[in-house]
Amino acid sequence: MDSTLKCTILLILLGLVVNAFSVTDYEHCENVVKKWATNSLKHESKEDKHALKDLLFFLHVPRTGGRTYFHCFLKKLYSSSLECPRSYDKLRFDPSKEKCRLLVTHDDYSISSKLPRGRTSVVTILRNPIDRVFSTYEFSVEVAARFLVHPNLTSATQMAGRLRSKNKGVSTLDIWPWKYLVPWMREDLFARRDARKTRGTSDFTSGDPYNMEDIVMPLLNYINNPIAHEIVHNGATFQIAGLTNNSYLPESHEVRHCVDKYNNLGDYVLQVAKKRLDNMLYVGLTEDHRESATMFANVVGQQVISQLVNSNAIGKGANVNNSEQGTSFSDSELDQNTNSDEKGNETTSSDDNEVNQDNMTVEKLMDTYEVCISGLRKTQTRRRIASLKRISPANFTKEARNRVPQMVLQRIQSLNKLDVELYEYAQGIFAKQHKQAAEKLFDARTLGSIFIYSGGIKLWDACLWTMPFVLLFIFLFVNAKRRTLKLKI
Repeated sequence: MDSTLKCTILLILLGLVVNAFSVTDYEHCENVVKKWATNSLKHESKEDKHALKDLLFFLHVPRTGGRTYFHCFLKKLYSSSLECPRSYDKLRFDPSKEKCRLLVTHDDYSISSKLPRGRTSVVTILRNPIDRVFSTYEFSVEVAARFLVHPNLTSATQMAGRLRSKNKGVSTLDIWPWKYLVPWMREDLFARRDARKTRGTSDFTSGDPYNMEDIVMPLLNYINNPIAHEIVHNGATFQIAGLTNNSYLPESHEVRHCVDKYNNLGDYVLQVAKKRLDNMLYVGLTEDHRESATMFANVVGQQVISQLVNSNAIGKGANVNNSEQGTSFSDSELDQNTNSDEKGNETTSSDDNEVNQDNMTVEKLMDTYEVCISGLRKTQTRRRIASLKRISPANFTKEARNRVPQMVLQRIQSLNKLDVELYEYAQGIFAKQHKQAAEKLFDARTLGSIFIYSGGIKLWDACLWTMPFVLLFIFLFVNAKRRTLKLKI
C-alpha cells in the first residue's frame, strides 16, 4: 500500500478517535451540569417570596452599590447584635440563633446551604455588566495603588500582613473577590513602577488611563487575563448560581470548568440564576438607584420594621462587645471602613452607624438614607482621589470611560453574555416589583413618598395611577348631582 495512502488512513482513524473522546467528554460535562442544575432547582423554596422571613440574606454582588444599602438602610434597621457574626474564610455562625437576623456578604448563593431553609429571604442588586467590569477594574487599581507608598512589593506585602494580624479586623484583602484581584493588580503596579525607574524616564506613550501601559495594566489586558475569566466575567450569574471559586459546593469547580469549556452549557447556569432571582424578596438595579432605594425602603424596610417591632428587637442590643463587633464587619461595609495609613496599609475603623430606631418609619428611613448616602459618597470620592494620585497621570473619569474604543466594549460584552442576559431578566423583575409595590402601597402617605423620593418619570406614573380614581370620583359626583336635581323637581 502506498505510504501516502497509509498516512491518510492513519490520520482519519486518529481523527475519529479524538472525536470520540471529545464527544464523550462533552456528554460527561453535560451530565455534570444538568445534574447540578436539577438539584439546585429542586431545592428552591416554594413559599411566598413577598413575605420577609426570619433571616435576611443580602447577597452582595461586588460593585453594584450594595455597601450603601448596608450602611444607609440595613444598619439603620438592624442593631449590630442582630448581625450574624462570621469569619471570611469559613462560615462560623449559628443561623438558628434567635438574634441572628441579618447576613450581608460577598459569598455566593451556595452559602444558603448553611442557612435555615424556609426561614431565609434573599435580596440582591444587579448592575449593567459592562459598567460592572469597568468598576471592578477601577476598584482593583484604586486599592492596589494605596500600597505604592512602600519602597517595594515585599515591604508592602509584609506590612499588610502584620497590620491585618495585629488589628484582628477585616481587610479588603480578606474578602472575595478582592483577595484575588487586588494582590494581582498590586504586583502589576509595582512591576511597572520598577520598569519606569529602570528606564529612567517619565515620558508616557498614552494619555488614555485605560491604556496607559507604562503605569497600569491596560483594560484590554485585564479583561483577557485568565484571572478575570475565572473571577470577573459573568461574575453576577455565577455568584447567584453559587458557582464562584469561593463556593461551598464541592462540585462547583467541575461545573465551572465544563461551562468554560462548552459555552452552551452556560444556559443551565443561567436558568438556575434566573429562577433564584424570581424567588428573591427584592432585586434592585444600580442604574435605577433612586427608584431602587425607594422600593427597598417600602418593600423590605417596611417589613423589617414591622418584624422587629413585633419581636421587640428593634433598637435593642445596639451595644455589643468588641470581639463580636470585630467579626461582624460585612464585606460591603469593609470597602467603606477600610482606611489607608501613611504607609498605604489597610485598617478597619469603627463605624458610628447606630441610630435611634425607636418609632422608625419608612419616611424616617428614607430621610436617614439621604443624609447617609451623601456622606458616604464624599468619603468614597476623597479616598478615590488620594489613591489615584499615586498612579498619576492615570485618572479614571466618566469622560475617559466614554472614549474607550468600541472594540473593547464589544469584547467585554462578548465575555459576559450570561451576565448580559441575566441583567435584562432582572430589569423585567424590577419593573414587575415596581408595579406590585405601587398597587400595594397606593394610599395618601405612600403617594407623598413617591412625589418626594422618585424622579420625574415616576411622578408622571403616579399621576397616571391616580387618574382612574379621579375620573371615578367625578363620575359618581355627577350622577349624585343628577339624582339630587331629579328629586327637587
